[in-house]
Amino acid sequence: MIVLGLILLLLGYFLHISLLWTIGIILLIVGAVLWIAGSVGRPVGGRRHYW
Repeated sequence: MIVLGLILLLLGYFLHISLLWTIGIILLIVGAVLWIAGSVGRPVGGRRHYW
């Protein structure tokens, strides 16, 4: 999700499309929150780990 957010952020910046820029920022923030929540041991999506 972080990578997708970063890609959309860059596409929105270079193509001057503000909607992609906004969606990229939102996905980047959500991805970072999920990454931090998963790294401190909180279950994300009902799972503590994926394997």
